[in-house]
Amino acid sequence: MDIRARLGRNIRKLRREKGWSQEDYADRAGIHRTYVSDIERGARNPTITVVEKLAKPLKVTPGVLLDGQGHDRNED
Repeated sequence: MDIRARLGRNIRKLRREKGWSQEDYADRAGIHRTYVSDIERGARNPTITVVEKLAKPLKVTPGVLLDGQGHDRNED
């Protein structure tokens, strides 16, 4: 699977587990909602800095968002 698709899949899964809309999540991450939508669809290639911003509100490491399994969470 393409890494962008994997990132999007993992973000969508974790976001939905929290019960957040894309807008809720985007506000928490400090990113525009349409950018989150593009990432979830695999249409964007975010920088590592953006991946870190995406990971923080989900309380996971950036590596978890890129992981093929998506199971190894880091609870802060």
